[in-house]
Parts: sequence; C-alpha cells; structure tokens
Amino acid sequence: MSITKQPILLFLITEDWFFASHFMARAKAAQAAGYRVIVLCGVGPASQSLRAAGIELVEVAFIRRRINPIAELILSLSISKIYRRLAPDIVHHIALKPIILGSIAARLAGVRHIVNAPVGMGFVFTSQSLKARLLRPLMNLALRLTLNPPGSVVILENRDDVAGFAASGLVARENITLIRGAGVDIVRFAPSPSSRPASPGVPQVVMVARMLRDKGVGEFVAAARLLKARQINCRMVLVGAPDAENPNTVPASQLSAWQDEGVIEWRGAQSDIPAVLAQAIMFCLPSYREGLPKSILEAMAAGLPVVATDVPGCREAVTHEATGLLVPARDAPALAAAIARLLAEPATRARMGAAGRQAVLAEFSDQIITTQTLAVYRTLTQQADPT
Repeated sequence: MSITKQPILLFLITEDWFFASHFMARAKAAQAAGYRVIVLCGVGPASQSLRAAGIELVEVAFIRRRINPIAELILSLSISKIYRRLAPDIVHHIALKPIILGSIAARLAGVRHIVNAPVGMGFVFTSQSLKARLLRPLMNLALRLTLNPPGSVVILENRDDVAGFAASGLVARENITLIRGAGVDIVRFAPSPSSRPASPGVPQVVMVARMLRDKGVGEFVAAARLLKARQINCRMVLVGAPDAENPNTVPASQLSAWQDEGVIEWRGAQSDIPAVLAQAIMFCLPSYREGLPKSILEAMAAGLPVVATDVPGCREAVTHEATGLLVPARDAPALAAAIARLLAEPATRARMGAAGRQAVLAEFSDQIITTQTLAVYRTLTQQADPT
C-alpha cells in the first residue's frame, strides 16, 4: 500500500512578526488543508506564537538594510541548501528581498512551484531619497530576472500594481493573481457600540502603523498642528514602533519630542489593537504607497470611518465618500481638512463606518483571503510541470 507524502508549503519572509500579523490565518488554513507549513525567517519574539500553532521555523539571517550583492548571493545559496534539504512542494516568497533571493535559491534547488508576493514595494519604491532613486533601476532589473520564472504565480494586492506590473513587462498579465490584502478576523475586529458614533470625552483620531516617514507620520503630525491651531478639539494618537531596519524610520526621540510638544500622543507598539480602535472615532493612514494596508481593513471591520491618501493600496481599501475620505499624499492641509470634516459630522462618520464594516465582510475577511490563496496553491500543483 502506497503512502501519500504530506505536501510541504514553505514561506520565505524576512521577519517572524510580519508573518504572524499578515499570514497566520493562511498558514492555519493550509495546515487544515493538509500541508506541512514551514517558515524561513528571522526569528524574534513572534516565534513563540508561530510554534504554538504547529508551524515549523527555520532561522534565516536576513538583514533588510544590507545591499551588498556578494553577501546577498551567499545568503541565497544558503537558502538554496535549505530548499534542497526540505524539498518543498510550494515556496511562497513574501516581499522584495525574499522574492529575489528565494527565486534564485528555488531555481538552484529545482523547486518547481513558486508564489512571489510583493507587498507594499518597500523603501526603494516609496522613498524619494537619493539612495532609493539610485537603487530603483537595480531593483527593477533584479525583479525582471527573478519575479516570474516558469511554474510561478505572482500575487499582487491592488489593481494599480496589477496594471503597473503588467504594463512594465515585469510579469505577464496571465501570471498575476489579485488577492486583496491579508484578510481580517471579523470577530476580533468588530464595532464597539458603546463608544460610537460619539465617544465620551475628547474624540480620538488614531493612526496604527510602523513609525515610518513613508507611512505619512510627518503629515499626521503636521495635520495635528493645523487642527490645534484652529482650536479643533481632538486627540491625535500614534500607535506603533519605529523600525530600525528601515531607512525611513522616525526615531523614538522625535516621536517623544512631538508628544512633549503636545501635538500628538505616541503610545508605541500595542498588542490589543481592537481595544485601541474601540476608543477612536476615526482612523487615519496618510501613507505614500501600500500593497493593501491591513490596518485600514481592521479599522473598517471595527466600524471606523477612514481618512487615507489617494495612493495605490489605500484607494483599493477605501471608497471615497462611502467608507471614508481620500486626500492627496504629502498634503497635511488636505489631511487636516478631511479630519476636521469628519469630526464635525457624526452622521457621516456613522454611515461610513457601517459601510466599511460591510465592505470587509463582503471582500476582505480572513475566510475570503485564505480561500483565494489556497486556490492558487491548488492551481500551481495541478498544472503540468514546465518543460
């Protein structure tokens, strides 16, 4: 009697915390579908929750800020050795560096089924710094060579990226699958009737994100100053930590200085985001570019109206005048005006918050996203091997 081998699904990602935040539901769904799930990543505090879920971890020493080609090639060769040893049926590479290094490793190891998932595009494609502009052509070349090998699928999170990747020739349109975001736990993130549409006390406007300049932290602070100057009564709350590995990080000293100035409240990283959202009357993310921001979807699931920027990713999640307001990126006065409008219009907030919750239920729940992702895996493995 033959014994069927349990299929192996291997994820390559730089850090465990991002996997725990954005891919845990998909990993559990894959386990339920019969996959052995292994994650190659930098191992940190989130590793405990991953192992508790029965996910195997293999440590890979990613250094996100490093751009040394020789060092990265050596790392790719070490990843290839792991691929050979584990013999995964599918590898799922998440974000740009894992895509480039992992695709090289997969080719060397003879892995046939590859999912490449750019998420957000990162510092090189969002920053206007000299370093980012110099690196951009090199990154485009690396992606052109590695992003879409035979037997692979590219998952993109928003329609702007689908059109852009196809038009640029980075990926053939037929090899792109649109899966809109990471999914939301619609039970954990739900409206808090006791606090809305009008919270007691001074109304809170909350932004939950890594403390990065390209998330629009500076514009959020500038908008807070404008609202304060107009004597509009609200608490502008930043939730999240700096990211030392990202060149665009806002240092803790700057965040503390803004708080000492009385412009914003900075609460750092918080584990109970539903409780944070329950105290707010609106959510704000003035990002310069996103894949599809999970923080916005969680806020919508919690029944909050959203003020965001009219950029890829944010406009995929937020429908202007229906679930929130979209403003131009890098425009603090427009951001302040949108926040002021929603502060003054409780009925509009309630309408948009309810519409946002319904949008998440219809399009962005964990169940929807996991079903779409597992369908990609099935399609890949059912295809004939490339010749």
